Amino acid sequence: MKVAVVGATGLVGSKMLQVLAERNFPVTELIPVASERSIGKEVDFKGTKYKVVGWQDAIAAKPAVAIFSAGGGTSLELAPKFAEAGITVIDNSSAWRMDPTKKLVVPEVNADVLTAADKIIANPNCSTIQMVVVLKPLHEKYKIKRVVVSTYQSVTGTGVKAVDQLMNERKGVQGEMAYKYPIDLNAIPQIDVFLDNGYTKEEMKMTNETVKIIGDANIKVTATTVRIPVMGGHSESVNIEFENDFDLAEVRELLSKAPGVVVQDDVANFIYPMPLTAHEKDETFVGRIRRDETQPNTLNCWIVSDNLRKGAATNAVQIAEYLLGKGLL
Repeated sequence: MKVAVVGATGLVGSKMLQVLAERNFPVTELIPVASERSIGKEVDFKGTKYKVVGWQDAIAAKPAVAIFSAGGGTSLELAPKFAEAGITVIDNSSAWRMDPTKKLVVPEVNADVLTAADKIIANPNCSTIQMVVVLKPLHEKYKIKRVVVSTYQSVTGTGVKAVDQLMNERKGVQGEMAYKYPIDLNAIPQIDVFLDNGYTKEEMKMTNETVKIIGDANIKVTATTVRIPVMGGHSESVNIEFENDFDLAEVRELLSKAPGVVVQDDVANFIYPMPLTAHEKDETFVGRIRRDETQPNTLNCWIVSDNLRKGAATNAVQIAEYLLGKGLL
């Protein structure tokens, strides 16, 4: 099976190569694709060096699947060209997520919507992915009315430039700024651009994508997204109001059985999810599970996941695994 990775030299693209190798996806030939300035460079995959090529050469090589992590503009331009050549595209940018003709997929939640006709499949936003993995089993049991979420997001979600900014600040070194303000010893309540309604694009992604993935337009989501000086994963404080009441022991049992979810909820022993312990793991971790005592049928919880893995690379590879398992590749 030939597999193309578009944006192979970037932070997420490199993670995709790592995840493909770790999960033993049956790659017979890797086709790393990047911008013109990277063509000819080499990437390592399972001990073999592969030369980076341009998109025309990648299409000519006829891979079965192309996993994109090269930005929205590149995806809008190139994904249709790959799809027209019969190549299934799994796209990690925001380009196709809210396109009504494209599926937005988290395998644990809604992989069953996929068919052989889906040639461009959207990978959701990182902060949305980890939240809906936890929300889905709870929605099926208690029916969600409203979600209030505040995020505490890793600098790795911005990219290498942001990681460099944080590390430079820690060392007291002047360098290029990914953010308008210092990030070390700070929290920046802005992720992506502000929209006319006062929310950021990231906040509205969480609102709109959650509804599309779970498939229930009645779910109301309101979000505040914040960048903090950590690496390893995004954290979320989530308040969920249900139509029906719940039992906390049953909630913990439901979540412990949910695919891709690990419950870490033992406050007596100070066990709860953290980016430090979620780093380089594929699961989504949930803890601090407790009743909201200010109103009925409402739950508080804390959700953490590695944003480069489950929030991006792993989710994309899991989509490819599902397609392969169902004979759709």
